[in-house]
Amino acid sequence: MTKLIILILLLADLVSAGDFARTMNQKNLGISKKEKLTHLRFYWQDSIKGPNPSAVLILQPVSNSTAFGSVSMMDDPLTLDVSRNSTVVGHAQGIYAGAAQGEVGYLMVMNFAFKTGKYNGSTIAVLGRNMATSKVREMPVVGGSGVFRFARGYVEAKTKLYDFKAGDATVEYNCYVLHY
Repeated sequence: MTKLIILILLLADLVSAGDFARTMNQKNLGISKKEKLTHLRFYWQDSIKGPNPSAVLILQPVSNSTAFGSVSMMDDPLTLDVSRNSTVVGHAQGIYAGAAQGEVGYLMVMNFAFKTGKYNGSTIAVLGRNMATSKVREMPVVGGSGVFRFARGYVEAKTKLYDFKAGDATVEYNCYVLHY
């Protein structure tokens, strides 16, 4: 009888070892039935030159006319206003890479990491195509953390200032994020 119980326990253990997924109660993760739509507006301040750049070129472009093949790492301030001296609410941290051969287009992989107010410590993840010469660019929100856990939505980017000689760009971001 003891051998039978041991055999049953071993078989039960083998069967459960293959289980890697389970259904969970959504309330345990803080998911309510009602989603919220949040709109955020801030300004992405990118600087590639000067004594303290916020983005650095990691890989030189194959084509200087379209930046194709370039890869840059960024930790750009996100401000409340167009002015670089306005209040910083977070940082855009990630990579942008020249991904279009016939036009100026980037693959954007970035987290908006917030550091103020109720969004402090929360992030919004953006992954998408940014055709820099278009007046308005739309990119998807693919996730988030903290307040924005399970986020989805989109962002609209509009260039406000671009100074090629100084290596500075200011882009207005409007984020439309569904989250719990």
